[in-house]
Amino acid sequence: MGREGKVVLAHGGGGRLSHDLVRDRMVGVWGDEVLARLDDAGLVEVGASRLAFTTDSYVVKPLFFPGGDIGKLAVCGTVNDLAVMGAEPLYISCGLIVEEGLALEVLDRIVASMGEVAKAAGVRIVTGDTKVVERGSADQMFVNTSGIGLVEAQMDFSMERIEVGDRIVVSGTLGDHGMAVLSAREELHFEGSVESDCAALNGLIARMMEASSGIRFMRDPTRGGLATTLNEIVEGKDFGIVVVEEALPIRDPVRGLCELLGLDPLYVANEGKVVAVVAPEEAEAVMEAMRSHPLGREARVIGTVERTWKGRVGMKTVVGGTRVVDMLVGDQLPRIC
Repeated sequence: MGREGKVVLAHGGGGRLSHDLVRDRMVGVWGDEVLARLDDAGLVEVGASRLAFTTDSYVVKPLFFPGGDIGKLAVCGTVNDLAVMGAEPLYISCGLIVEEGLALEVLDRIVASMGEVAKAAGVRIVTGDTKVVERGSADQMFVNTSGIGLVEAQMDFSMERIEVGDRIVVSGTLGDHGMAVLSAREELHFEGSVESDCAALNGLIARMMEASSGIRFMRDPTRGGLATTLNEIVEGKDFGIVVVEEALPIRDPVRGLCELLGLDPLYVANEGKVVAVVAPEEAEAVMEAMRSHPLGREARVIGTVERTWKGRVGMKTVVGGTRVVDMLVGDQLPRIC
């Protein structure tokens, strides 16, 4: 519960408070079985077609950061939420909440960015809405995007398909997006550049699916980072996940900035990465497919599904020990996406 029964900033951070808020005050009230799965997109049937339908709102601060902007972030995030469900992203809506006084030049840059990213990803922005609010009411601009994608009948990525022995694969380095936004927000200057990994993953994921039918489940580790995603997978299950610290791909500038600020890169948001749970005999084929794509060249197997860690995530540390990787109550970095 928030402070004195009120919503607090941590409720929007993707951690334990976010999960409790959504589960207890929304999903439990609305009672829809598709929503209750808490997937990145809802799978629904319309006639003979299976559709994936997703929506997300973006409140990142600042609007522009190394490697992207709020418009690029919105399109990529929506495309990725569809793609990890095995869907072919097709159509996007765009809702803009604009604060009075925003420079038209800023609006033009963001709208142009959205158009360029959508075209590159092969999706169309087909509907939208714009609202203008009083100065001080929206911190320049907020963006909402929804997306629809087509899912082939045989596609079935779900946590229920995960088995003991499966491998955990990540498509590349961790924490780039969160650290890029933080460095821009706080105007931090340090040795080594950090850029957001913001990217549309549908091309990479399509290549993975073409290469193997052994993919059990996929998710993009955005708010709350890799650690939160892995905890979502094992919550309430009769298996756990153990990752190997030495296998985690983290760039030196990201690691250094996290150490300087007392942050854990496992909990820092990513916006251009996919985590996949893969059958052990198919892990090599999936890895080969990922590394053949520009967005997957640094893909790695980072862990295994194990019986001994029921409902928990553990990590084998570089010093030879093992520690629990829990879900944070809130988020280390608000307003990251």
